[in-house]
Amino acid sequence: MLSRPSPCSMPVSSNHPDWDIFCNVIDNFGDIGVCWRLARQLTAEYGVAVRLWVDDLAAFSKICPEVDTQQAVQAAQGVEVRLWAADFPQVIPGDVVIEAFACRLPETFVNAMAASSRPPVWINLDYLSAEDWVKSCHALPSPHPKLSLTKYFFFPGFGEGTGGLLRERNLEKRRLEFIDSPTEQKAFWQKLGLPLPSPDHLKVSLFAYDNPAIPDLLSVWAQGPTPVCCLAPVTRTLPGIEVFAGRALQAGDVVRRGNLEIYLLPFVPQTDYDKLLWSCEVNFVRGEDSFVRAQWAARPMIWQIYPQDDEAHRVKLEAFLDLYCAGLSCEVAALQRRMFRAWNGNREVEAITADSWQKWFEALPELRRQASEWAKFLKKQEDLCASLMRFCRSKL
Repeated sequence: MLSRPSPCSMPVSSNHPDWDIFCNVIDNFGDIGVCWRLARQLTAEYGVAVRLWVDDLAAFSKICPEVDTQQAVQAAQGVEVRLWAADFPQVIPGDVVIEAFACRLPETFVNAMAASSRPPVWINLDYLSAEDWVKSCHALPSPHPKLSLTKYFFFPGFGEGTGGLLRERNLEKRRLEFIDSPTEQKAFWQKLGLPLPSPDHLKVSLFAYDNPAIPDLLSVWAQGPTPVCCLAPVTRTLPGIEVFAGRALQAGDVVRRGNLEIYLLPFVPQTDYDKLLWSCEVNFVRGEDSFVRAQWAARPMIWQIYPQDDEAHRVKLEAFLDLYCAGLSCEVAALQRRMFRAWNGNREVEAITADSWQKWFEALPELRRQASEWAKFLKKQEDLCASLMRFCRSKL
C-alpha cells in the first residue's frame, strides 16, 4: 500500500505547479534519467515549480536513492514527485505540460487542460536523433482532433534547428574541477569502495543493454597486453559478465582474469554518474541519458543504441556516426564505425576481436582529441532546458 502523505510533507507546488512532466518508464532508466535531469535543471536554474509524474518509482529510486517507493506524493531535490497510477487524481494542470517520449497522458488530465482558462503549453518531448528530418519536424504544432489544445513536437538534437541537449550551466566547471583535483578523484573512488587504479591501467565504464558481445569483449581485455580496470554498474550487463566469469555475481563482487579486473558496482545515482564517466578513459554507454552525458564527459565512448524490432535503430546509429566521425581521419573513422557497429550487433561486421580492439585502442590519442572537439562543438548550441524555456515562454 502506498502511504498517504502527511500535510507537512506536501510540496508547495502540489496544487498548481509551473510545469508537469509525465514519464512512462520503458527501458528501466533512459526515460526517467532524462525526465529527472530536466526536472532538476528547471528547478535549480530557473526556479520552476515542477511536478514529476512517474509510473515506476522503483526504477526511479535507482538513480535517486532518496525517492521512497512507498510514497505516492513526495519531494526530492526541490521537485514534487508523484506516482502516476491508473487511478489518476483530479489535479490542476501546470502552465507547461511535458509528455515525455510520446507517453499517453491520462484522459482526465487532458480534459482538465482543455478546461483551463488558459490551456497549458503542451510539449511532446521526443527521442534524440541525428537524422536529417528532425530539423523539419522540430517545434511543429499538432492540434487535438476534438479539444481546443495544441501539442508541439520538441526534438533534442545535435545542431541548429533542434532543441539541443540537456546541459547544466555549471557542468563544464564541475568536470574541470574534478579532473584537475587528485583529491576529489581519490574521494570518489573511496566512495565506490575501490582502490585508485595504477596509471598503467585503462579505466573503462561498462553500461549496456543485454549484449551478446560482452563476453567476447571481456575475453579480449583479459588476454590483451594492456591492464584494464572495468567499472560495471549492476544492470542488464550482468548476464554477459556472468557468462564470462562462469559464476553468479552481484554488486560488490570482483572478477579478475588475466589483465582484466571487473568491479561490479551498485547502481550509481545520477548525481555521481558524471564522476564515473570523468574517472574513466573509455565509456560504454546506452540509450539516451548516459549517451548524452558521455559526450559532455569529452572522453572516447562506444554507444549501444536502444534496439528496435524494425531495425530502425540502425539508421539512427549511422546518422549519429556521420556527425560524430566527421572530425576523424579516414582510417580512425573506419575503426570507430566498425567498433560501434560490432557493439550493436551489426551482422555485416564481425564481432569485436583482439585485433580490432587493439587497433581502436592504438587510435585513442586521436579519439580523445575528437571527443574533446565534439563536446566544444555541442556547447555552441543552446541547451535543451534553455530551449524549452524560451519556446514555452513564447507561447504563454
